[in-house]
Amino acid sequence: MAGEINEGSVPGYYREVYEAIRCRTDERVQVEVFQRLLQRTDISKPVLGQIAEQVDSTDGFLSKLSLYKALALIALVQQGKQPSPKLLENCIQELPKPQLGEPRELNALRMQPAQEDVLTMSQTLDKLLGRDTVQLELIPEKKGLFLKHVEYQVTSQRLKISVYRRYSDFDVFHEILLQRFAYRVVPALPPKRMLKGVLTSVSEREFIECRRRALGRFINLVARHPFFSEDELVKTFLTFSGSDVQSKLRDAYKKTGDEFMTNRIATLAKEYLPADIQAQFSTSRELIRNIHNSFQKLRDRAEKMAERSKENATDLLMFGRELSTLGSDGSSLPSLASSQSTWGTLRQSLKSLSVEFAVLSDKAAQQGRREEDDVVEKLNIFLDLLQSYRDLCERHEKGVLHEHQRALHKYGMMKRQMMSASVQPKEQASVEQLESRIVQQENAIQTMELRNYFSLFCLHQETQLIFIYLPITSHILGAFVNSQVQGHREMGAVWNELQPKLGCLFGGNNGSKPPI
Repeated sequence: MAGEINEGSVPGYYREVYEAIRCRTDERVQVEVFQRLLQRTDISKPVLGQIAEQVDSTDGFLSKLSLYKALALIALVQQGKQPSPKLLENCIQELPKPQLGEPRELNALRMQPAQEDVLTMSQTLDKLLGRDTVQLELIPEKKGLFLKHVEYQVTSQRLKISVYRRYSDFDVFHEILLQRFAYRVVPALPPKRMLKGVLTSVSEREFIECRRRALGRFINLVARHPFFSEDELVKTFLTFSGSDVQSKLRDAYKKTGDEFMTNRIATLAKEYLPADIQAQFSTSRELIRNIHNSFQKLRDRAEKMAERSKENATDLLMFGRELSTLGSDGSSLPSLASSQSTWGTLRQSLKSLSVEFAVLSDKAAQQGRREEDDVVEKLNIFLDLLQSYRDLCERHEKGVLHEHQRALHKYGMMKRQMMSASVQPKEQASVEQLESRIVQQENAIQTMELRNYFSLFCLHQETQLIFIYLPITSHILGAFVNSQVQGHREMGAVWNELQPKLGCLFGGNNGSKPPI
């Protein structure tokens, strides 16, 4: 029925009500606001429910014509009529005026200033981590080749697809992502390669593995970001299986442009920012800098612990091998060795003990891998996010603000030239050209000011993102404690099995009280 109401036939009052309560960022009316409007009437709740049932809404919003239909139904009900689908048919040419008060009073019904909807990020860490998990593995047949041939299988759990990417694909994707989302936290990429001549066969493998882990952290942070995850650019990188993904990525960016051009509230960002945004930004930045420094120290310690576990594995293995070597020595003993027969028995025991030490070494190596995968890697992914936030702050200060100040300086020079031209007569054409340039510069400055406010708006949201990620601390501590409990339990079990086997070495006291 709303389709039969056209905008030209509605009273001016309808349009005034619509302008008073519609969204500030588009042409629709929020259902919550409409419900508040209904509550201003003297109509009973059951009848209000009937009116609401006859008004179409989509995704929590009413169209302009749907609101006009609702206003007409309210007016008719206020005249004593019962709402029904056919109620509007007889008065479609002359719609009645509802009793809702002055339109300017209805402004208060609108959700002001909509920080909950636009500026505040309604996310939790679990929601972010649940958005996607992207696995990144070296393609088996490519392992061991030169770095320039390394290729990765990238598998998105959410999109249920695997694609193949080289480092150069990541590099182009990162470059375009940074252009598209210059005002967001875009994690950095690991370096392409180490210096030639530095790599040995071992360090090359280590470098490739470190880079694979870093690329995995990068793509997971991107795939879980609230504004990146649904973007066409990210979906293209994770799903396109054609031969030239780099051209495809560039084409996707050309179609959309940067976020300032596509975000529907970009030019209105100033309206949503709190008055003390600069003070909030400075305070948050300092706090996050301190958090970053502390987490770097935690990561460094966790790395050392994982390294010590690996070193312990090597030492245990070598200890066992030396026992085996000692026990395998078949040299005959000199006659003066009074305990020759005892030593022969001991040698066999020592040789058998090397097996247990090999098991202990394996358990220690597993412990090192757990510490690296479960603790160090979780610390690294959060550190990557924290570092990208610091990079974003620098981009804001050295990019947007610096360009704005430079544009204002240029504008000032132009104005001085114009004043000089008014004092000293010049050719009309040159004066007109200068006036045109001044107008262009004014437009450029206005755009830069809008971008500056949008940059602050995004910074405010990205700051929230950091604090949403902070509870990952409990995940890290949980992983750390669990890895230690499991490691000590497994190592303790092997040591306990080993102890009874020492009976022959210590005359039956199992080494608990060595005779020395």
